[in-house]
Amino acid sequence: MPAVDRQFSLVLALVATESGLLKGDILSTVRGYAEKYVDGGPNDNLERQFERDKDAIRDRGIPLETIESPDRPGDNQSLRYRIPKGRYELPESVRFTPDELALLGLAAEVWREASLSDDSQRALTKLRGLGVEPRDPVIGYAPRLRVRESAFEPLRRALDRRQRVRFRYFKPGSAEPRERTVDPWAIVLHEGRWHLHGFDHGVEAPRTFLLSRIIAPVEPVPGPVVEAPEPDIQDRILAELEALRQANVADLAVSSGSDAEVRLGRRAVLRDDDSGVIRLHYTDAAVFADELASYGPEVRVLAPDELADAVRDRLSRVAAAHGGGAG
Repeated sequence: MPAVDRQFSLVLALVATESGLLKGDILSTVRGYAEKYVDGGPNDNLERQFERDKDAIRDRGIPLETIESPDRPGDNQSLRYRIPKGRYELPESVRFTPDELALLGLAAEVWREASLSDDSQRALTKLRGLGVEPRDPVIGYAPRLRVRESAFEPLRRALDRRQRVRFRYFKPGSAEPRERTVDPWAIVLHEGRWHLHGFDHGVEAPRTFLLSRIIAPVEPVPGPVVEAPEPDIQDRILAELEALRQANVADLAVSSGSDAEVRLGRRAVLRDDDSGVIRLHYTDAAVFADELASYGPEVRVLAPDELADAVRDRLSRVAAAHGGGAG
């Protein structure tokens, strides 16, 4: 199990108890530890893993508390661990829109279906046997959502270790992919796609890369530790990507009742139902052209010309590959 999944299960277990859990209770019941726990046997490796997880959780700003037993002061074996729910809840000033709440609910259902395994159910039963009755049925949940791009995990590890990386990247319009050596500064999600921002040593300047265009394994590069980026780097990159999206505007004619009308219409900023014309923003012309070409005759690009040419080029190549002519 990845460390982040194990730590997630630990956080949920410690939030669920007011009085706290003994280390032995945690190791024998919480998902990520319980699978390797030996009842009455040596569990030194698990205890060291638990200590590392505690530090990692605290480093993320989560208020994990240690409670000493009043009857056994100074006895580490009687220490209890908990996360006070009041200190871990969102501030009252934070409010979500109905759409955001719906998305959070959907994510929770995905986690629920994917991760409440038989082992987790047994762990929940054991905790209840210890007198812990969770307020919410969340013990044993762990994220199971995975990104599609294989480059994500090695880049995340490189970010954590502040390590330089090397990969082959295919830029639209290029004849072949080019090797890039990059100091990773941030990974951000924008419009449902993951982007890497960092310092590209090939051009000696910061660049942003789409993870889906990394076409070879990401390799760590031995060398000095990467200099830490600015604290607000993620917000700044997301703002730049959003500004780029707002600057790119497309007018499309979509067929009434088609899949294109339904899917693209949800993102439209303007629409004329009588003419079937919609207007929407996009960030990456090549990615958007790929999407529009997938709808075939259901959509026609009215503007800009560069986007229309890109879609036409893709459709022509598909037709040529299947023995047809360009339309």
